[in-house]
Amino acid sequence: MNFKTRSYQKELLDFEGIPFADIAQTMRELNTINTLLGGHAITLEGFKKLAKDKKEITVCEIGCGGGDNLVAIVNYCKANEIKIHCIGIDYNNACIVFAKQNEYLKANTDFICSDYSKVYFENKPDIIFSSLFCHHFTDEALVFQLKWMTENTEKGFFINDLQRHWLAYYLIKILTNLFSNSYLVKNDACLSVARGFIKSDWKNIFSKSGIENYKISWKWAFRYLIVKEQGL
Repeated sequence: MNFKTRSYQKELLDFEGIPFADIAQTMRELNTINTLLGGHAITLEGFKKLAKDKKEITVCEIGCGGGDNLVAIVNYCKANEIKIHCIGIDYNNACIVFAKQNEYLKANTDFICSDYSKVYFENKPDIIFSSLFCHHFTDEALVFQLKWMTENTEKGFFINDLQRHWLAYYLIKILTNLFSNSYLVKNDACLSVARGFIKSDWKNIFSKSGIENYKISWKWAFRYLIVKEQGL
C-alpha cells in the first residue's frame, strides 16, 4: 500500500444494491468505532468551537450515515440546555431509513435523502459539518464542497476526517478483522484510511478553494479536525 498519495479505490459502501441488514450492521459498528476511538469527541469539539454560548442552534450534517454524530450532539445539547434542530443529509436511502429509527433524533431532526449539493436551505443552518465523509471525494470535488459549506452556513463549518498513515491503516485492519461482524467494515475501514489525508493535502485543497483562516488540528486516533468560522 502506497501512503504517499490518496487512494481512489471505491469502498463497498459506495456501491448500490447493498442489503439493508448489512447497511444497518455497518452503521451500528461505525457508531461503536466512533465512540471507542474518539470520533464523537472530535465532532463535539468542532461543534462547541462554533456554537460557543448559543442557546438555540441549527446544525446540518452532510453524509450523516446512521445519524450517530447527530445523536452525540443532541445529547450534549440536552445536557447543556441548548435548543437544537438537526438536519441530516445522505445520498444513501438505507442510511436515512436507519437514522430515522433512532429515538434520540425523531423529535428534532429533518432527514433529506439527496446529494448534498442539490439541497437548498430556505434558512441556512448555523453550522454545517461532516464526519468521515470527505475521504469519499476527489480533491477537486472537495474544493466545491468547501465552497458549498461556506455559502450555506451562518456561523461556519467543521470537518472530522481521517489521517492517511500506515500505522492507522494496519491497526484498523487488525481490529476490524478481529472484532467486526460486517464485511463492509472489514473492507472499508482500512480503505478509508488509504483514501484519507495528510495535512498538506488539506492545505492544498483549501488553497484551491480560496478559503482562508481555517484551523486544522491533529486528533487521536489519526484524525484531523478542521474548523472554519464565518467572518474570520
